[in-house]
Amino acid sequence: RAEGVLRVEQADLQALARAHGTPLFVYSRQWMLDALAAYRRGFEGREALVCYALKANSSLGVLRVFAEAGCGFDIVSGGELARALAAGVEPGKIIFSGVGKTRAEMRQALDAGIACFNVESEAELDVLSDVAVAAGQRAPVSLRINPNVDAKTHPYISTGLKGNKFGIAHDRAVAVYRHAASLPGLSVVGIDCHIGSQITEASPYLDALDRILDLVEAIEAQGIRLQHLDFGGGLGIDYNGDTPPAADALWRQLLARLDARGFGDRKLVIEPGRSLVGNAGVCLTEVLYTKPGEEKNFCIVDAAMNDLPRPAMYEAFHRIEPVVLKADAEPVRYDVVGPVCESGDWLGRDRDLAVQSGDLLAVLSAGAYCMSMASNYNTRGRAAEVLVSGAEARLIRRRETVEDQLRAEQLP
Repeated sequence: RAEGVLRVEQADLQALARAHGTPLFVYSRQWMLDALAAYRRGFEGREALVCYALKANSSLGVLRVFAEAGCGFDIVSGGELARALAAGVEPGKIIFSGVGKTRAEMRQALDAGIACFNVESEAELDVLSDVAVAAGQRAPVSLRINPNVDAKTHPYISTGLKGNKFGIAHDRAVAVYRHAASLPGLSVVGIDCHIGSQITEASPYLDALDRILDLVEAIEAQGIRLQHLDFGGGLGIDYNGDTPPAADALWRQLLARLDARGFGDRKLVIEPGRSLVGNAGVCLTEVLYTKPGEEKNFCIVDAAMNDLPRPAMYEAFHRIEPVVLKADAEPVRYDVVGPVCESGDWLGRDRDLAVQSGDLLAVLSAGAYCMSMASNYNTRGRAAEVLVSGAEARLIRRRETVEDQLRAEQLP
């Protein structure tokens, strides 16, 4: 804060809301680069590629920050491939993950010359080989293994247990690698593992690492050399007093385990998303009305579940703070809710706020899985986005209009 007003870097959030309206997402370029630097400190002296996971926030302005910083990119759709290329990413630094790649997406990625496909099923191996043969190519592949490790996170974002849809079962891995190596359209280059998101402890990573290294030994005993080890992403951020390990500290632990088992010289790939952008963003919203009630008081704002889906989807917590602090005002306990016609349309419950109509609130830690999951529910336009670097604030997405939404539709 400066003189009671919240800032992102040197940019005054009240001034940005006046200039661009609300809801408005504001991102800090420096915060993203600082988060990336922590990973790079952890990998100092190693051959490692940090691939930003687009799904966390796929806005082109955000992608350009990481592209200019030399990152690779982790994609999960043909649309994300197009976004990465539009942001200036080198195709040879792109990893294609996801359980349901179509033939068209496979061909699109082969034509672009991406670095690797993370394959998640035996059936996908066969299809990818066919597509590659038809294109006169060999697709570089890494198999995503499901290690049956509990990431100790929300069940919707846990991906490494037997009951999850992701990856190839640990006990099938060696046989599936043998099959992959026999297919004419594939070139086996690595092994992949991703156990979930918003992980706040080191132990699940260490457990998964040991299980994957056991497999590497068994796979290479079959004569299949793995050029890289891909350990995914998933490191959590501080939403509400969460205490995830720092990226550099986590990787020092993991690298010590790698070294102890004789794999310290391998090329490493990781795919962080939330931990690079989550705390870099805020969503600004205007208070429309305050509504006292017998059991609850409601603070009704102009941002909603279509702008910030995480609370409705996961009952997720985001800190909410007034943009302008009123030091002498008495706070009231509110549920902060949006105007969408759903009881699930809430941004925060039981928040003590001193606010009135026209005031601005900042929903913090909104850089990840907010704008990328935003929708047009209730025919609401998606918010504008601004990228801040020092005192400079640039509009990187204009506010969506009703005309934008209707453009692809036609009356019968």
